[in-house]
Amino acid sequence: MSTFYDRVGGSAIFAELVSQFYARVSVDPILAPMYPSTDMKAAAERLQLFLEQYWGGPDTYSQRRGHPRLRMRHGGFHIDSAARDAWLSCMRGAVDGVDLSQELKDELWKYLESAAIHLVNQPD
Repeated sequence: MSTFYDRVGGSAIFAELVSQFYARVSVDPILAPMYPSTDMKAAAERLQLFLEQYWGGPDTYSQRRGHPRLRMRHGGFHIDSAARDAWLSCMRGAVDGVDLSQELKDELWKYLESAAIHLVNQPD
């Protein structure tokens, strides 16, 4: 049985997704201030490695950073519904921009949407 990572063609699709996502984040008025300009490239690499591992690719993320612990790692950021929605908007554009079947995009989106909701840590 092949993994989602294999079905989408491996690392290249995640690199493209993350590239498109961070191009949007870098100009988003809510999200851009959360990232020091010197960390954007490193943040993109971390997201790519995390997504690759989550979807059945290499476990490089865990080898380098340990268990993902997404809520803990994002705990220092003010993530309210506006930040969640901004993140989802940037990610929706990135998902729509990659060359995948609609079925694969839907599978990917279902996870990304639930992850974004899970990371909200501030009331409105």
